[in-house]
Amino acid sequence: MSPPSPDQRTAISLSRRFGPRWRWLVLATLMIGTIASIMSSTIVNVAVPDLMQYFHIEQAQAQWVSAGFMAAMTLAMLPTPWLLGRFGFRLTYMGVSALLLIGGVVGGLAGSFELVLAMRVVEGIAAGVMQPIPSIMVMRAFEPTERGKAMGIFAFGVVLAPAVGPTIGGLLVEQFGWRSIFFVVVPFCVVALGLAQRYLPDLGSQASADDEDPPRVPFDFRGLLLATVSVLCLLQGLSHLHKAFDLVTLVLLLAAVGVMGWFVHHCRHVEHPLVDLRIFQARAFAMGAVVAFVYGMGLFGSTYLVPVFMQTALHFTPSAAGAALLPAGLVLAVVIPVAGRLADRVPPHRLVCAGLVCLAVSFALMGTVQPGTALAVLMLWAAIGRLGLGLVLPSLSLGSLKGMDGALMPQAVSNINFLRQLGGAIGISVVSIFLEWRLRSVHPTDNSSVAAFSQTYWLVAAICATAVIAAARMRPGRVPSC
Repeated sequence: MSPPSPDQRTAISLSRRFGPRWRWLVLATLMIGTIASIMSSTIVNVAVPDLMQYFHIEQAQAQWVSAGFMAAMTLAMLPTPWLLGRFGFRLTYMGVSALLLIGGVVGGLAGSFELVLAMRVVEGIAAGVMQPIPSIMVMRAFEPTERGKAMGIFAFGVVLAPAVGPTIGGLLVEQFGWRSIFFVVVPFCVVALGLAQRYLPDLGSQASADDEDPPRVPFDFRGLLLATVSVLCLLQGLSHLHKAFDLVTLVLLLAAVGVMGWFVHHCRHVEHPLVDLRIFQARAFAMGAVVAFVYGMGLFGSTYLVPVFMQTALHFTPSAAGAALLPAGLVLAVVIPVAGRLADRVPPHRLVCAGLVCLAVSFALMGTVQPGTALAVLMLWAAIGRLGLGLVLPSLSLGSLKGMDGALMPQAVSNINFLRQLGGAIGISVVSIFLEWRLRSVHPTDNSSVAAFSQTYWLVAAICATAVIAAARMRPGRVPSC
């Protein structure tokens, strides 16, 4: 069967062409590309020690492999609503899939750490634009009675990526070296491109289901520039803290705050801002945004911390470190669909609070792990954290977006993801800075490595616990309208 011609790529015409199965084919297409982007995010962590050894770099430089990806992914989420409205779902999705493919191939062939880091940034841009697309597309392609089922299936498939990612990454690093972790995304991207060409519509996020020509608005380049400068100043300022708190660090951090204030002022006074601030008028979304940011700090900071802890302090091999996290990932894959159904019957903010408590307890327990701790105990502590994560993810989205005006939905979805990823990028920097500080501070004869990691886990636990306060207030209130 030949691909649809341009005039056959509306949602209605594709549905007629392929029948009821079309929307499930759309779901599968989105799932494959998203799995590739998530794997590119998580799989590299088990290769950090090998990268440090191969390129003769220190922890302060190596952490940018994760932090650089997270920063690029974070900033790329902001223009996603405009890209969807301007180019439509199919071209946008195919473009970022191709970008992810390029990042994987060139990164795997790189001969310098600078090029590796550049390709991680490219992969982060692709992953950032791709992240909000599935949620928006499910709302367009599925009937209200099928959306929960569709998101449950999508979430189940997608969370398998971080579940098996560290395991696959560990095996690849041991057998083929660090380059193989870049190449692993290539087949996923190739399949996603082929399926997108056939099944995805040209529908733009600002258009209704039967619009063939989405409304076009000018892109807010100044807003993106301000947001980029603010985030990069913040991350660079945090990076300088690896050395000392000096005048350069202070200037960078103050510049980040000042430029962000300028960005907010800009968004209030332009007709088509990069971020429509009306979404924060809804109390549920505003509190959900706080939860997403703090929760992102704890989650992504720990995602960087755990593999390094297992290999550096507990002396696991890369494959053993990945295997130790596999049961926790499977727990997450099982819990998310169940939590999605629970969120239809239980107030979402209660599930978010319960999940955050589980996360905080898990990290606190990980802080008690010693070299003699049984592997089964370590797996159990990690599984408790993934149980909490499974409770938070669907409930946070449902609770924060509940009742949001349809025209503001792409903005809300993109910005809740943006804030979570921004928290993640900051969390990775904060965790690595704190860990490095503790490694220098503890006495060398006191099992310093394990003690420093334990204290860092307790910091992450405290970060997650603070998000419970905002989650308790994440109840529906006044909802903005266009």
